[in-house]
Amino acid sequence: MAAERAWRPRKAIDRRMSYTLTTPLYYVNDRAHLGSTYTTLACDAIARHRRLRGERVTFITGCDEHGQKIQRTAEAAGLSPQAHCDAVSEGYRELWSRWQISHDRFIRTTDPRHRELVEQFFARVEAAGDVLEGRQQGWYCVACEEFKDDPHEAQDPECSVHRRPLEWRDEVNLFFRLSRYQGQIEDLIRRPGFIAPASRRREVENFVAQGLRDFSISRVDLPWGIPVPGHPGHTFYVWFDALLGYLTALVDPDGPVDLEQVLKRGWPAQLHVIGKDILRFHAVYWPAMLLSAGLPLPERVFGHGFLTREGQKMGKSLGNVLDPVVLLERCGRDAVRWYLLRDIPFGDDGDFQQQRFTDLVNNDLANTIGNLLNRTSSMARKWYDAAVPPAGDAALADHPLAVASLEAAEAVNGALEALDFRAAAEAVLQLAGAANGYLNDRAPWKAMKQPGQEAAVAADLYAVLEASRWLAVLLAPLLPELSGRMLQQLGLEPFASGGPTDAPAGAWPDAQRWGLLRSGSPLPEPEPVMQRLELDSAL
Repeated sequence: MAAERAWRPRKAIDRRMSYTLTTPLYYVNDRAHLGSTYTTLACDAIARHRRLRGERVTFITGCDEHGQKIQRTAEAAGLSPQAHCDAVSEGYRELWSRWQISHDRFIRTTDPRHRELVEQFFARVEAAGDVLEGRQQGWYCVACEEFKDDPHEAQDPECSVHRRPLEWRDEVNLFFRLSRYQGQIEDLIRRPGFIAPASRRREVENFVAQGLRDFSISRVDLPWGIPVPGHPGHTFYVWFDALLGYLTALVDPDGPVDLEQVLKRGWPAQLHVIGKDILRFHAVYWPAMLLSAGLPLPERVFGHGFLTREGQKMGKSLGNVLDPVVLLERCGRDAVRWYLLRDIPFGDDGDFQQQRFTDLVNNDLANTIGNLLNRTSSMARKWYDAAVPPAGDAALADHPLAVASLEAAEAVNGALEALDFRAAAEAVLQLAGAANGYLNDRAPWKAMKQPGQEAAVAADLYAVLEASRWLAVLLAPLLPELSGRMLQQLGLEPFASGGPTDAPAGAWPDAQRWGLLRSGSPLPEPEPVMQRLELDSAL
């Protein structure tokens, strides 16, 4: 009889709960790179975890398609801005499909419905008295699409991020009265958990402490953008336009564009996941804009770090850019997901090292986890009619592997709730190590040679197979495909967590009960659930 002891969330999950999370809307000056892939894979793991818990998830991603940088990039390629945006945006869609990203909405800021929403939002901000006209002077980075604080008298100033010359601008713009929201933004960023990790919060605190200044929300003589209603010659600044894409993504595709409607369809977002370079826009400018428009604020902004390669910044000039398409084709989804989520502390900078990548995938997935299941299943099939052996005492809740599994589940669920993918992966590995150690200590291949040990061997193999089932369950948000192959190897159905109608409420938490593997159920012919990586050249 299966044990009744099971992992349960500390608070019962409200099955009606909705959870909205977003990647940045990626700027389409170029095709997707490993950094944008990393952000999106992390969000995919979060979305899958929430769905598996029984929550209704709205996972938003998409493309930011306006601004002078896009216009110049298109002109350099001999394309119209729209044709350029269409091509790059479609590239993002195709790449996310190949990576099996489980997003629910893909928004493009060139969508006519987005223009309607931007106009409605601006009307609210203007009616609140937060739009005024002023002169903007300063050094401007087209790549960043923002003014820099470099001194006017500097000789040949350049952007510290892109290492490109800045352009001097002197024009009349429309400004948003950010200074009006100094106190409210100070209160917001002090709110526990609003900005994470702590290092990012300190960056924002230092910026806000200098005093918030009104910022330009329009450009003049820039045709590639959304015109500002009632202000001829002005086009919305790309960041004012792009941030609103999170709202447009929630508009009913079959109904009218209505700002109030987004409050019923998933706003406010529980989580914005972004790169640390755009933290100020999301943690300061965006909340102030929402306050002005009378809309609720997002609950959390998480700014993760940058990726380097073998200790060097990646760049075309160095020829060391990691192409996500090449990674996918040569290494597969499981391998890349595991390395990025297991090895890089989420929130810190990370370094992609090919040898470590290969070693971790082979040691963790192919050997520690995959080989455990393969050899245990092979022995069970050989000695117990190709079926799960009788459980005996192994189904009891005080079995060492039952205790280890429950501890792993507690750790995995807590870590994923905290967006600590590394800790979740380490908890899975700790359980796999315990199961391997148990199997080696019990040595069923020796015990089976001794008369009268069949029941004891059966119980030992059952315990390891059941622990392998738990490994598959706990891996589902991080490595859905490997999890599925492991469950199929055990004669079970994989979890569905790839879309809004998947993952029936309670299915995943209910699977975290010891002893659910049925004795006597058929075991398929074993096949390696994870192939070893053999990379004979640089990626």
